[in-house]
Amino acid sequence: MRYRIISVGRIREKYFLDGIAEYLKRLTRYGKIDLVDGLEEKSSPRAGEAEIKQALNREGERILALLDSDEILVVLDSNGQLMTSEDLAGHIDKWNMGGASRISMVVGSSLGLSDAVKKRAHLAVSMGRMTLPHQMAVLVLTEQIYRAFKIIKGEPYHK
Repeated sequence: MRYRIISVGRIREKYFLDGIAEYLKRLTRYGKIDLVDGLEEKSSPRAGEAEIKQALNREGERILALLDSDEILVVLDSNGQLMTSEDLAGHIDKWNMGGASRISMVVGSSLGLSDAVKKRAHLAVSMGRMTLPHQMAVLVLTEQIYRAFKIIKGEPYHK
């Protein structure tokens, strides 16, 4: 199975890049996982509702253009389903057996995600009620994917 993490925002800080790179390296023994970032549409800090919607729609078009028709899409959304690491592992294990070409997981920009991307998603997951910078959310997501594989394989790591 192939995996991809799509971060709408660019990951810039070295400490986030180093942490993400470490988990991506660890994940190579379980499958191919790619990271795509930098799809964010520039908008004014004082953007109105119409400008925000337009920016989200452009970002959404970029995200949707990356996806294959049989690809599983998971979006990180504050209104998504709260789940445990074991729950995520269960979903990943099920998807691995399902025959999809790839699983993509999307971390949106500070503006969120377009309605079109949310509608295309098979699952919306919340990382909790606290707001995280997108770079930190990508790091946490990468670690949780690694943790999920450790749980699936029954390997020590998860306690």
